[in-house]
Amino acid sequence: MQSIRSLTPWQAGALLATVAVLALLYWLGVSPETSASGLMLANAAGALELKSIVDAIQKGFDDFKAANDARLKALEKGQSPADFDAKLASIQSDILAKAAAKTELEQLEARLNAKGLVGGGAGAGPDADQLAYKNAFISRFVRKGVDDDGLRALQQKAVQISVPSDGGYAVPRMVEQEIEVLARDISPIRRLARVVTVGTSDYRKLVRTGKAGAGWVGETDARPATGTSSLNEVIPPIGEVYANPMVTQSALDDIYYNVEADLVDDLTTSIAEAENTAFVTGSGTNRPKGFLTYTTAATGDASRAFGTLQHIPTGVAGALPASNAGDMLLDVIKALKAGYRAGATWVMPKDVLFAVMKLKDGAGQYLWQPNLTQNGLSLNLQGYPTEECEDMPAIAANSLSIAFGNFQRGYTIVDRVGMRMLRDPYTNKPYVGFYTTKRVGGAVVNSEAIKLVRFAAS
Repeated sequence: MQSIRSLTPWQAGALLATVAVLALLYWLGVSPETSASGLMLANAAGALELKSIVDAIQKGFDDFKAANDARLKALEKGQSPADFDAKLASIQSDILAKAAAKTELEQLEARLNAKGLVGGGAGAGPDADQLAYKNAFISRFVRKGVDDDGLRALQQKAVQISVPSDGGYAVPRMVEQEIEVLARDISPIRRLARVVTVGTSDYRKLVRTGKAGAGWVGETDARPATGTSSLNEVIPPIGEVYANPMVTQSALDDIYYNVEADLVDDLTTSIAEAENTAFVTGSGTNRPKGFLTYTTAATGDASRAFGTLQHIPTGVAGALPASNAGDMLLDVIKALKAGYRAGATWVMPKDVLFAVMKLKDGAGQYLWQPNLTQNGLSLNLQGYPTEECEDMPAIAANSLSIAFGNFQRGYTIVDRVGMRMLRDPYTNKPYVGFYTTKRVGGAVVNSEAIKLVRFAAS
């Protein structure tokens, strides 16, 4: 992390002034998370820190390239690469640590923007009914366990639903939207895919396959029938995902404890991680169907059945090709139709990501370039961005460890509107459980838009 000595005089002065004001806010008993001025000051300090992290990550990439070049030269001379491998692993770990710090700062910024206190927020803000219900939900139901007609009436006005027969309340839309914003940072597939919100579990999507035929005729010639495209119905399976964060009663009784932020963090992490696993490897039974669970074939789009994904073999069982790996990756890009390439992304786990970072083309140039975006750390591989996804499998014989495609066109996530929370102060005293449920589904809707790399000979 960058030392304060390396900051410009203006940066150092701004950072120290920010820290001083934040300390004053704490001394006065004003929580920066609930104060608009405190949030904006924290955001300013975060911007300075973010620049430091970005600079450090870029230096890490340069160090990685230098160390890998030295490793390759040692191999050419018949020397042991063990020392260089250890150095590479250390640099990789350092890059990941700094990238994680960058993500944390970006998630803080997302939370501030979601609350509408930094940068003005988007839209006109919540209406009075939603704000009243949210305040009552946190102060009465969450903190004190109040369950009465007044709270139910506020819920009815704000979200137009009644309390289920077995109790509980709808999570306020303001809180739910904040969870969704942060979930996109944790779940790469949710960030890449198309997300639709529905009011019932009966969501169906019609997908057109093939092309309608056409022909040329003279003015008085007969018009024979042409070929027609066909429609396929996709019904994404929907299941219920839940989380049960625990908070002590003493914390709930503390008026300075930000119970809303704590619950949002716990729910976001638990639910988003479970969702992402389902979007990748879900069975489709009481959960989304992951794109890796579909049947695959090596045949191209013209001869492959609808719903079957195309895989491109690496040519080596359980490994990347020792040479010409760039050609194999180009074959993957070529297999995707031109209309899907705009917006296409590589998806792979961390170990594969760093294995790919060692690849060079025939001219000795690395196949990737570092790319730091608003969504975090990314590498441009053969001109297309990459997403790290730990739910993708590690390299093994016949593993599908790399995906490439336009997930916005290929995979649809279905969110059933509304999250529900039950308060349980009895099961695990002195902790209070907040059993929260959400209905979500997902499926591949266009099997031409996503390609998979199979680590196999054929």
